Amino acid sequence: MSADSPYDPEQIEAGRRLFAAPCDFVAGAASVDSLPPFSTPEIAFAGRSNVGKSSLVNALTGRSTLARVSSKPGHTRQLNFFDLGGRLTLVDLPGYGFAQVSKSLKQSWQDLATAYLRGRPTLKRICLLIDARHGVKDSDRETMTNLDKAAVVYQLVLTKADLLKPSAIAQAIKDATAAAAKHAAAHPQVIASSSETGAGIAELRAELASLV
Repeated sequence: MSADSPYDPEQIEAGRRLFAAPCDFVAGAASVDSLPPFSTPEIAFAGRSNVGKSSLVNALTGRSTLARVSSKPGHTRQLNFFDLGGRLTLVDLPGYGFAQVSKSLKQSWQDLATAYLRGRPTLKRICLLIDARHGVKDSDRETMTNLDKAAVVYQLVLTKADLLKPSAIAQAIKDATAAAAKHAAAHPQVIASSSETGAGIAELRAELASLV
């Protein structure tokens, strides 16, 4: 275990093995009725539009095209389910915040996400992604409050950490940790990551593997 990592080599290796398994798209749900049946434990990825959810899913699984990535906010318009080796299901949720879509469509996405989050006994954790450059925004705080009410455990994961200097990353982690401490359902540990450089990916894999 390194001085700056809470994970030992065995945990890192367990995460590597889990995410080295085949990962395939299994379902896309645009309505509550189209949600797939319960199967393996689920990890959901949430965050503001264009925060890097799809890129993170690709980085975790070591695949560049598993989850479609777009520079246009609001690209993910349904809940996308991916089977990871028959042991874990990864769920890419629609982004919230500044997606340039109609208010009615935003509301339908929110209703679908809320129904999913409150009705999945197999949901083990939500990775709530935060752009490391901008920190926790009001829309993130609103989501955290809603997750507290739903009693769903979530963990803040900073994205795009490669765009910050080390000192700025440390401050971003400190600020996000302080924000998480104000919420009952928030996991206390914040992980800073980069889908470009791979920073934090091994640690996040280890954390998620511990839930399987």
